[in-house]
Amino acid sequence: MACDEVKVEVSNGVRVIRMDRPDKKNALTIPMYDAIAEALRGANDDKETRVSVLLGVPGAFSAGNDINDFSKMALAGALGEPIVAFLDTLATSEKPLIAGVDGLAIGIGTTMLFHCDYVVASDRSLFKTPFTDLALVPEAASTLLVPRIMGHARAFELLCMGEAFDAVAFEKAGAVNKVVSADELEAATMEAAAKIAAKPVGAMRLSRHLMRNASVDDIKGRIREEAEAFAMQLRSAEAQAAFAAFLNKK
Repeated sequence: MACDEVKVEVSNGVRVIRMDRPDKKNALTIPMYDAIAEALRGANDDKETRVSVLLGVPGAFSAGNDINDFSKMALAGALGEPIVAFLDTLATSEKPLIAGVDGLAIGIGTTMLFHCDYVVASDRSLFKTPFTDLALVPEAASTLLVPRIMGHARAFELLCMGEAFDAVAFEKAGAVNKVVSADELEAATMEAAAKIAAKPVGAMRLSRHLMRNASVDDIKGRIREEAEAFAMQLRSAEAQAAFAAFLNKK
């Protein structure tokens, strides 16, 4: 599905998927979720694509879900199916996936990173998942993946307490591979992508498959389990009150 706010370019085996909605700090809309998922599925089917790269705009990787779409989800009492489909696509990406994060990474802007194989962040990046502040639960299988990577204590701090992490803290927690300046972010990300694209394709595919395959079904199952809990909470009185207060502040 075409979407002007998601740009896709393929060059030298690297597929760059750029979220490009700077006026809204890359808050993700349903068409953007659809377009990113389509680009990732396209990478799976494209023999020329050896690695996919997720990028945002200067100062904003993604501020999370678009507030208007979020309002509709609150009224419907369910996590939108296009979002669940996007998360499933992340979980089943057949090509290595890299993210270059500059600035805000809020909500899904943070949780999607745990599906990536390599993450570069600028030193001005901020990672935060304010789900419980809205009386909601985490998504993107983050309740499974984040404790695996960061350990229970830091995962609880991020997902349940909603505390913010800077790039250095996220690197120390194992969620970021490399921290660079904002000016160096895209070059460092593309350098990593080029190194991966230059590796023997079969060996890279099999090595990644062996690392990830045993947990794919668990991850997809947790995505669905979280979506059901998310929907249940959306219908709760505490979530309705929290969301009304949030909208009033906006």
